Amino acid sequence: MATLKKRIRIAAAPAAVHRALTDPAALQIWLAERAEVELPGRYEFWGRFTPDGEAPRQRLLYADDSSLSFEWELDGVTTVVSIELEAENESTLVTLTQTEVIGWPEMLTTAGDRAVMHTYWALALANLADHVEGRQPVALCDFTTPEMHEELLIDADRLAVYASLSEPEQFSRWAGIKVEAELEPGGRWAMGGFEANSYPAHVVDIEPGRSMSIDWGEMVQSWELDDSDGKTRLTFVHSGFDKAKPPYDGWMGSLAGLAELRRFHEVADWRMRWVEVQVEGLPEDLIQTG
Repeated sequence: MATLKKRIRIAAAPAAVHRALTDPAALQIWLAERAEVELPGRYEFWGRFTPDGEAPRQRLLYADDSSLSFEWELDGVTTVVSIELEAENESTLVTLTQTEVIGWPEMLTTAGDRAVMHTYWALALANLADHVEGRQPVALCDFTTPEMHEELLIDADRLAVYASLSEPEQFSRWAGIKVEAELEPGGRWAMGGFEANSYPAHVVDIEPGRSMSIDWGEMVQSWELDDSDGKTRLTFVHSGFDKAKPPYDGWMGSLAGLAELRRFHEVADWRMRWVEVQVEGLPEDLIQTG
């Protein structure tokens, strides 16, 4: 088994981040459908936005003004989630670790809740940052439905958003993942680059300035852009997958990416908020952090 580690920079004081982590009402905005917190004895969340969320499966281990630790039973295995807050000038560095998860590349082919923790926490921490910084979180993943459709309003010109989604150099900048692509129907879309990726996705169709669909083999990822009162409305869909086995891991990773895409266009003096991403076996040059 492996331990994952994620470190994100949030533009707010540690006290504000701590409130969002421990206030049940806040948790129900950025993390879970239901939450109950009574420190120092109880920290629980569950519901349709939580893997295996029919009932709370957490047990609080420790909590103070700058840290939080709890056990979380997943797939019948006890994992331990630890969250640390550290002041950095006018921001907060949030470090999250979780033990007993599935490492790379097994997470891509292994069933179970521990295999999705890498992208689950990517989306959760992105939502936490957006909530604390005063933005509406992009979305929560509903583990009770196979429907994967989301709309996002971005305060930027449509052609600028299109360029950041389609041009590999721009895409790599905000997504933190190296991409090489052939922007034509049937063209390759290779995460990690053509040499490193023997099984790239392929562009199904593309309308310059407007939309693109990419076939990943077991799922098709599509996005479409429309003008909306000077802003851009992005409609994002995953389709073509086995609805008995929805690709929640890929969906959450994509939604976390859209949160960063929105910041890329809306935040002055943008810099990537992800400081560190680690999971056992993950190629060192696959994910680039700021």
